Amino acid sequence: MACSSSSILISSTKTPILIPTTATTSTAIVANVGVSSSIREGTRTTKKMTARKREFVLSLSAAGLLLLLPATAARAASDEEYVAETINVIGKVRSTIDMDRTDPNVATAVGELREASNFWVSKYRKEKSLLGRISFRDVYSALNAVSGHYVSFGPTAPIPAKRKARILEEVDTAEKALRRGR
Repeated sequence: MACSSSSILISSTKTPILIPTTATTSTAIVANVGVSSSIREGTRTTKKMTARKREFVLSLSAAGLLLLLPATAARAASDEEYVAETINVIGKVRSTIDMDRTDPNVATAVGELREASNFWVSKYRKEKSLLGRISFRDVYSALNAVSGHYVSFGPTAPIPAKRKARILEEVDTAEKALRRGR
């Protein structure tokens, strides 16, 4: 079979697949799946090369199947779930920033807050329906301020009074908005 200099030909026993390449090559790479050893255009393929080609073809077919599947994995979370998880995160923020810096559990609490905030942000940041909500905006801003502080200054550094007041104000506003369904 002839192929252009900018494509790769992969042939199985049933259907050949022609894949365009980005680099221009003078010879086509021919993979014969299912044959342990063959000679194609003067190049001898070994069992090891055939196994690699088989893996390549299988990965291509798996990628093709993933493209055909509907994108239902990223379904929207229910409103009740959002409210419950947001209240949980707000509680962790309040308890963590109110801890005394000499408390031996402060590092553990900061680690738990970081995990909870990363989970909350990764779950709800993708939700287009939540991006305009006041509660989302304020909780996201508060989590960003708290996480940024602990990343920059460490888990035992106290949060400055102005920053703490702003975080608590954002959290209060978010709780009011949640009660109103916003």
